[in-house]
Amino acid sequence: MKKTCSLFTGLFAGALIGSALVLLLTPWSGEELQGKIKDFADNFQEEVRQAGVEKRQELEQELARLRSGK
Repeated sequence: MKKTCSLFTGLFAGALIGSALVLLLTPWSGEELQGKIKDFADNFQEEVRQAGVEKRQELEQELARLRSGK
């Protein structure tokens, strides 16, 4: 139990220190970083949506092919 507690304490401390260093050493201001993260999230969301649309079209074509018996 003591080893597990020590592990989680170390992981938490490392994550906290790493997060602080990233915030201190990033080359962008807070607003710029937020903008970059938002742009990344928006692009990712659009790519996922587009992939879903394409996959749905493929599946609908396959279903139509199977229904027609060809």
